[in-house]
Amino acid sequence: MRRLIPTGEAARPVAFTEAPPPVPAPDEALVKVEAFAPNRGETFLLEHPEPGLLPGKDIAGLVVQAAADGSGPALGTRVAGHPAQGGWAEYATVPTHSLAPLPDGVDSVRAAALPLAGITALRLLRTAGSLAGTRVLLTGASGGVGHYVTELAVAAGAELTAVTATPERGARLRELGAQVVHEVAAAHGPFDVVLESTGGPDLPAAVARTRPGGLVVWFGQASRTPATLDFFALLGGPERVTLRHFHYAGAPYGPDLSTLVRLVEQGRLHPEIGRTTDWADTSGTLVDLRERRIRGKAVLLTGGTR
Repeated sequence: MRRLIPTGEAARPVAFTEAPPPVPAPDEALVKVEAFAPNRGETFLLEHPEPGLLPGKDIAGLVVQAAADGSGPALGTRVAGHPAQGGWAEYATVPTHSLAPLPDGVDSVRAAALPLAGITALRLLRTAGSLAGTRVLLTGASGGVGHYVTELAVAAGAELTAVTATPERGARLRELGAQVVHEVAAAHGPFDVVLESTGGPDLPAAVARTRPGGLVVWFGQASRTPATLDFFALLGGPERVTLRHFHYAGAPYGPDLSTLVRLVEQGRLHPEIGRTTDWADTSGTLVDLRERRIRGKAVLLTGGTR
């Protein structure tokens, strides 16, 4: 089969190679991959790839070998999956606890865009607690996570302000019901909850706009710049703020993935897909994703998608 492996080159991060199909463990299904969606964090890993790295965590496709232990979807089931790695290939093995069956109304392109970003959004909002009537600030809002958070938070009754780099990148978020600004300094607080994903100077600026006793959930550092907080500045501003470090990871992923699939099927969640193209264009897509030239998610097709 064909798979994509890292090259270590900035302009061409991955290249095709031939490899034998992976052999599933007893609790894994073998999936013929129809579509996959890279994440911006994966582009960073490709800059200095560890030996043996097989990228790919978000896939959709068809179960061609069910798990030997009898768990998970049956042979022939269309699924969305969240493997630990190896998804940028014609075939991938996925633990059955990280698979969700797809109904006929959810195509592989939208399904592939769901796993990491969608699960992150769901778990972020659970961490934030009840959002009805709350004021929420979301930074780095124009990526895949930001679109899901915006749609789900607004539907839950939050008054959400989204920070995006440009008006174009914020257009869809405004349609979803967010107030859009283009720098944290322009956000009019105080906010009950801040969901911060850029780091650098944005984190302290966002903390300063949190109400006393509010919650800041720090879930990323997309700027790749460390943040500095000033103790005395907090004394003069929002005292008793809780700063919580967040990372989405923790199996099982299947239940959350099934929730996302159900919301898409019901028309209550709409993946924002800024690019859909053949996987021959993966390297160029990765570069554009890394440089923030794609709004929302990018999805690559391996052929035979539904």
